[in-house]
Amino acid sequence: MTLDRFYPIFDDVAWLERALPLGVKLVQLRLKDRPEEELRDQLSRGRDLCRAAGAVLVVNDHWRLAIDLGCDWLHLGQEDLDEADLPAIRRAGLRLGISTHDEAELERALALNPGYIALGPVWPTILKQMKWHQQGLGRVRAWKDRIGEMPLVAIGGLSVARAPEAFGAGADIVSAVTDITLNADPEARLREWIEVTR
Repeated sequence: MTLDRFYPIFDDVAWLERALPLGVKLVQLRLKDRPEEELRDQLSRGRDLCRAAGAVLVVNDHWRLAIDLGCDWLHLGQEDLDEADLPAIRRAGLRLGISTHDEAELERALALNPGYIALGPVWPTILKQMKWHQQGLGRVRAWKDRIGEMPLVAIGGLSVARAPEAFGAGADIVSAVTDITLNADPEARLREWIEVTR
């Protein structure tokens, strides 16, 4: 299946209720520090909303719940890979996206034959403190050369204006978080993102 070129990441299912009606077709729920019951509720609602909208939901980190709830996609960071039961994830038929930041992590990710590779932060990001400050467009080009046909997601410091640069460097998909969630008019910003990536 072909993934959409625009990949917003949200921290609450309420964002999906705003984004999906606008035409978002690929979305990640990144839920941190929630009780199990709330996680289950958020992810099951997100799954149902995405299926009704013909959109792909990617579950960040919570692989047990993704399996239990019959979700289709899972995103794991490098630390998550250390703790996840990869054979169980495979048996459940979950497609996998993996975060990478350096050569060793890319090698590790490619060995798992994921559905996509994410590289970040391409530009400086305010989302979270990271030991990697800025990968740059040169690293995007290098990663795309290495992974070939596999989709490459550019994340970190992305904006509507920077999206064409990321695509020009070889990214297949651009991901955004705070450019949407901290915007004064998130719906208008989502429409701009959809326009620039279609």
